[in-house]
Amino acid sequence: MTLVSFFSFLSKPLIIPLIDSSWRLPQPSFFLIGIPGLEESQHWITLSLGIFYLLALVGNVTILFTILMDPSLHQPMYLFLSMLAPIDLVLASSTAPKALAVLLVHAHEIAYTICLIQIFFIHAFSSMESGLLVAMALDRYVAICHPLHHSTILHPGVIGRIRMAVLMQRLLLLIPFPILLGHAYCEPMAVVKLAYSEITVNQVYGLTVALLVIGLDVLAIGVSYAHILQAVLKVPGGEAQLKAFSTCRSHVCVILVFYVPGIFSFLTHRFGHHVPHHVHVLLATLYLLMPPALNPLVYGVKT
Repeated sequence: MTLVSFFSFLSKPLIIPLIDSSWRLPQPSFFLIGIPGLEESQHWITLSLGIFYLLALVGNVTILFTILMDPSLHQPMYLFLSMLAPIDLVLASSTAPKALAVLLVHAHEIAYTICLIQIFFIHAFSSMESGLLVAMALDRYVAICHPLHHSTILHPGVIGRIRMAVLMQRLLLLIPFPILLGHAYCEPMAVVKLAYSEITVNQVYGLTVALLVIGLDVLAIGVSYAHILQAVLKVPGGEAQLKAFSTCRSHVCVILVFYVPGIFSFLTHRFGHHVPHHVHVLLATLYLLMPPALNPLVYGVKT
């Protein structure tokens, strides 16, 4: 169980032991059944997923290429954005190709090892994105509250250290997930209860990481924007205040796109026991594909 609700194109996964031709070692795999209950609409769902994935690929590659090639964009906000783009690319590519394969060509089987790799990549990169949103909130705070020292406080060396801190912290926290969830499947909140072994450690560790990672990130973002709001309200003149708020508009949109579907999905898994299964699946999918697809649109116009 974690706050990160990811790839859930499954109902009750079936463990299928595959035996190689030499009959030496079983090779377990899982069977993905798609989106039960929405079979008649799956062609529209497939089209929507394909469009979201295409937007994520084209948008993030364009943003990344534009920032790398234009020296005038080598500023703190755009450097953070150049970190966000590859994270979104990995996050979308960790789930969408297999989802499309299941829905388009009925490639339902996924190897056990690939499942564990998927667990790690989705947890790690979604939590990295959360940490990066905190860093971007810090950037907005410095830009508004200390504008004359923005470039000296957040110089490239500091940004590089922030990047490494986010990367290492999230990797260390999330390495245990593939190990602890080895008895379950790629979407822990949905299927960890299907495990035949003891799952208390999984649940406790998942909840602890969710509170530490997402809870502290949201708290840090809230504190940053509280200081920003306090500073902006002290600025005389409505036009100056609107200009200050406009510098935060894109970041606030990205925060809402990232956190709202994830928190809603988490709450439905924990408390929405009567919510139809396909709603859980679609929420988990939107949580993974909406931010990578929409972030370039939110920041792209400005860039």
